[in-house]
Amino acid sequence: MEILRKKVLITGSTGAIGAACARYFHDNGYFVYLHFRNNEQKAEVLHSELQNSEIICFDILDKKKVVEKLENIELDVLVNNAGITKDKLFFWMEDDEWNDVINTSVNGTFNVTKAVIKNMISRKNCSIVNVASISGLIGNAGQTNYAAAKGGVIAFTKALSLEVARYKIRVNAVAPGLIESEMTKNLDIKKIKNDIPLNRAGKPEEVAECVFFLADKATYVTGEILTISGGMAR
Repeated sequence: MEILRKKVLITGSTGAIGAACARYFHDNGYFVYLHFRNNEQKAEVLHSELQNSEIICFDILDKKKVVEKLENIELDVLVNNAGITKDKLFFWMEDDEWNDVINTSVNGTFNVTKAVIKNMISRKNCSIVNVASISGLIGNAGQTNYAAAKGGVIAFTKALSLEVARYKIRVNAVAPGLIESEMTKNLDIKKIKNDIPLNRAGKPEEVAECVFFLADKATYVTGEILTISGGMAR
């Protein structure tokens, strides 16, 4: 007899946090839609690892393509994880460095969510988890673009949660701090961790566990931002 699995779409599945989320949901019985834009090789490797998964390729900023790929997909969970960084002090930040980061996090999240929300409303008992950052809560020098983008995601989360609660859809966000990933590999982690009470960087799997908790387990939680920063933001 075929097992009826819940379905999750994770945008940016080839990144450290996205891949960890994909594995966590898969290992807990979900069918996983693995989204990527450029890194097909990583997506294929992850797909080969996860038996119950499917690859979906599109640019989250291409609204027409997003709708084409997603409008007929039935989801129980959406994880808006895709994001980029282009860090630079504000005085030297170029327009494209500002716009690219804002567009990816804010407009990308809008496009993907808008494409799937109608089906979620029909299904009910669905969940959306947005991956924000502590930069969106407390700011970070050299990240005015990223802080603004993730602050927008946090505000989006709170507002949307109020609109769709009547349809039994929960909307929450996680706000990771310093997490081991390709985005942070060039940072001086030894120096930064002195500002973290737990005195270490977090692991992608620790973020994935929190994402899964909000998506699947925390059935009376909506409109919340779960900070995952080792005590750095509290």
